[in-house]
Amino acid sequence: MRIGVPRESKDQESRVGLVPDGARVLVEDGHEVLVEHGAGEGSGFPDELYRAAGVRLVEAQEAWSAPDLVVKVKEPNAQEVKWLRSGQTLFTYLHLAAAPELARGLLDAGVIGIAYETIQDPDGNFPVLAPMSEVAGRLATQIGVTLLQKNRGGKGLLVGGVPGVPRGRITVIGAGIVGINAVRVAHALGAEVDVLDVNLRRLSYLYDIFHGELNTLYSNRANLERSVAAADVVVGAVYVHGRRAPTLVTRKMVASMEPGSAIVDVAVDQGGCVETIRVTTHSDPTYVEHGVIHYGVANMPGAVPRTSTFALTNVTLSYVEKLAALGPEEAVRRDPALALGANVWRGELVCEGVAESLGLKYTPLDRVLRAS
Repeated sequence: MRIGVPRESKDQESRVGLVPDGARVLVEDGHEVLVEHGAGEGSGFPDELYRAAGVRLVEAQEAWSAPDLVVKVKEPNAQEVKWLRSGQTLFTYLHLAAAPELARGLLDAGVIGIAYETIQDPDGNFPVLAPMSEVAGRLATQIGVTLLQKNRGGKGLLVGGVPGVPRGRITVIGAGIVGINAVRVAHALGAEVDVLDVNLRRLSYLYDIFHGELNTLYSNRANLERSVAAADVVVGAVYVHGRRAPTLVTRKMVASMEPGSAIVDVAVDQGGCVETIRVTTHSDPTYVEHGVIHYGVANMPGAVPRTSTFALTNVTLSYVEKLAALGPEEAVRRDPALALGANVWRGELVCEGVAESLGLKYTPLDRVLRAS
């Protein structure tokens, strides 16, 4: 199979979909790998390393239009969608539930779009979403507490406090992988931590591993209102498989926070769980609303591309090998987890959560495969 690795085009996105060692494995398996010039530079992989791995270095359009399988990190922009051709497979993060124009573009292009974030194993885990969730969760707290500094526009608070001075409070909404990692950093910094979720088993797990040194709260409106109002930093860490994130923090709740507080919504790429959040970029990451600093960067792990690329490609390479060896149809037939990653399939929307969020027709993948 011919496999393409384009350079990421999102603002200050320096991750890459395939490292040179992974490219070498694919080449040795008999596949042709096309890598766009400079695709790996931001993660510390110059073109020379890819050339030594046996790949062919190409320009942007060829990296998109020539391959059978396109492997990358973030969703394509409008120009890149135009370069796609019918029948190709695109393997990347898509987050289509909050991106109706992209969904329509991929449907019109007739491609197979397999989204990292909806691959789900039989235990309910999201193996490709997990490593970036770990990075984003840790970054969320790190960024949030930095925004509290007065020179960053914040209230001038050290969350861990010092002897004789109260600690700051961090509220984490969601006790999944993002939430656990946000809590881990917040706890290590000495903050008082609230974590909210509707899954009591997750809350019990967090209570146990942190020895009761944080407040585990059932996520209902009353608890959210109280916790958000008292928080110095709110971290949105909500993910619902394939669907747009529910709005849990209302504008009124945001207005109840002290001026100079901060919100970091990791769910922004799924539409966000905070009513006042909107997508921002690494170049212009924050804005202020109701006196509260909002951070809505949709590709947070891109800030640490070296770590993030290794963490991501450790997981994705085995799926790339499977797609390349078997082709997309046989690969999803043999791997139910990978089948759940399918979002669009040659003009059909095959992810129920995406279809429901966008109000578009849903076609079960099994039906599409039987017809092919």
